[in-house]
Amino acid sequence: MHNARLEIRIGGTGGQGLILCAKMLADALCAQGRRVAQSQTYEPTSRGGYCNSDLVVSDQEVDFPLATAFDCLVLLDRMAVKPSWPLLKPDALVIADTRLCPELPKGNCQLHHLPLTRTAIELGSERVANIVALGVLAELARVSDRTTLEHAVRAATPKAFLDLNLDALAAGYRLAAQGAATTTAAG
Repeated sequence: MHNARLEIRIGGTGGQGLILCAKMLADALCAQGRRVAQSQTYEPTSRGGYCNSDLVVSDQEVDFPLATAFDCLVLLDRMAVKPSWPLLKPDALVIADTRLCPELPKGNCQLHHLPLTRTAIELGSERVANIVALGVLAELARVSDRTTLEHAVRAATPKAFLDLNLDALAAGYRLAAQGAATTTAAG
């Protein structure tokens, strides 16, 4: 999915590490020579309120830094569905957590409803669902090469959580490979 301009939203709730996840992806994309503008929206509550982080990615200078129509949407909580769904481009890639986004609207999209949080819990911490989702996004959208993304995760992760985050990233890649076989196009 290497377009001249690509708009990505990672949406969920505060405390899920969405902004960190988007920063890791932005760092990887910049290291690969892409231009990236990152923005975020969050409610005043630090945990539990709606939150998203958007990336506008381009091969040239980013002419408008805010995302307005998403090529890729990652949903880690149902709170992010309503503000994000209307901004999907036709045939956009949507990655949604099965546990926290059990029901989704109909739409013209490539939907991958995957057990992101369940996979994170099986790894030992629900808090790495963002990194699982990052691996899924990177694999399905082909937005970043794996080595560069792994370096970005290493650089942004405290040493105590490094192994867990790298395991979560690898689990995301595996989940994407398994989930690609069970894609559903809603509509």
